Amino acid sequence: MPRWISSSPSSLAKSTLVLALTGLALWLGGAVAALLGHAALGATLRCIALVLFAVAILPRSTLMLWTFLAMLAGVEIGLDAPRFAVEIHFFGELFLRLIRMIVAPLIFASITTGIAAHGHLRSVGRIAVKSLIYFEVVTTLGLILGTVAMNLSGAGWGIALPRAVQDSVPAIQAAHTWQLSVVNLFPENIAQAVAQNQILQVAIFSLLFGAALAMLSQSKRAPLLSVLQSLAEAMFQLTRIIMFLAPLAAGAALAYSVASMGLAALLPLGKLVLTFYAALTAFCLFVLIPILLLFRIPMRRFVAAVGEPAAIGFATTTSEAALPLAMERMEEFGVPRWIVSFVIPMGYSFNMDGASVYLAMASIFAAQASGIHLSLGQQIAMLATLILASKGVTGVPRATLVVLLATASAIHIPTAPVLLILGVDTLMDMGRTMINIVGNCMASAVIARSESCLLDSSTLPRTE
Repeated sequence: MPRWISSSPSSLAKSTLVLALTGLALWLGGAVAALLGHAALGATLRCIALVLFAVAILPRSTLMLWTFLAMLAGVEIGLDAPRFAVEIHFFGELFLRLIRMIVAPLIFASITTGIAAHGHLRSVGRIAVKSLIYFEVVTTLGLILGTVAMNLSGAGWGIALPRAVQDSVPAIQAAHTWQLSVVNLFPENIAQAVAQNQILQVAIFSLLFGAALAMLSQSKRAPLLSVLQSLAEAMFQLTRIIMFLAPLAAGAALAYSVASMGLAALLPLGKLVLTFYAALTAFCLFVLIPILLLFRIPMRRFVAAVGEPAAIGFATTTSEAALPLAMERMEEFGVPRWIVSFVIPMGYSFNMDGASVYLAMASIFAAQASGIHLSLGQQIAMLATLILASKGVTGVPRATLVVLLATASAIHIPTAPVLLILGVDTLMDMGRTMINIVGNCMASAVIARSESCLLDSSTLPRTE
């Protein structure tokens, strides 16, 4: 630590505040200089601001703070060095590959050992029913809120569709029937499920395998159980190692997004993005926070627990990147491992809170951009379709886009306007992924509270 930063808590806080405020002033000055045509001066001031921010967080460095700093640096690189931003995009891809590498064994080991070691066979069915009811209620509220927000905003009205967009509509995948969705919950080949990163299928196999293992005698299950417990601990340790790459990956991903799209190209759809984030804010205020209060979940500790996974999901726009860390943080929060390892992976297919807001808004936006006035009955039918269509597609790349195209076809909305959303899809995916992660972490805490087994995290050993 620099000698001019005092080690006392009060002086440290003052020094940190001074550095942060100075950095903020320089950042704003750099933005103003860029607007006035002094690009070089603006970039210099913003880079100095980033250095000050870095020095400010050194005494209290956490993964979340470094991730946010890397995101700011990523925006700067994307604006001022777009070619370099494209070159460093591989860091984000590398991080996602490493995360996908550990997700399946982590889920398998944690679910299996949680059930087999503690004999929670009777509790599993009850928790599954509670989870599904909770997921359905919360996602339905998200769909309703997104529909109301887009009707109030009217962001899609008056948009002229480019001919290039009209001529480039991709083939629409057939919408899932509920029977097919049920069948797809169960893997026909566990190796294929792992290879395709079908999280829910791996979770279902792990659940059945853990139940079978629990039915064996102690002498027969002990050797395999010991190996799986060691595997689970090794996977969590590997997660901590991989997370050191998270800030670099987040910054690289954001730099590439800004460099490839540019901020000016996003302005025509800015109203849609602003409406979306306003709806997410309303969802947090009127849905998530009341749930925290209703189930007496400590809000400050919960926010601290989900901060890092949410930041990683926001920057990388993929829930998979934050899954291992989210599971670890909720276990540290006090949710038993066997509940965490069952509820959170299950929520990745059934509890897409942010995606529900996104899908409802995007469907209404597509109708408005096409000049179609949807009646109340049509909007209710659209919501019913989305409730069913949004389940079980977590393994599909750009799953929300697939669901959106299928839903638009089902309710006879032209699909061409959907492609306009691709221009801001990354910006909206950031908020969608962040709320998905927060919602799934909250679901595990709610289920644990309903089972009267949410522990006081202050009594648990925290693994650094």
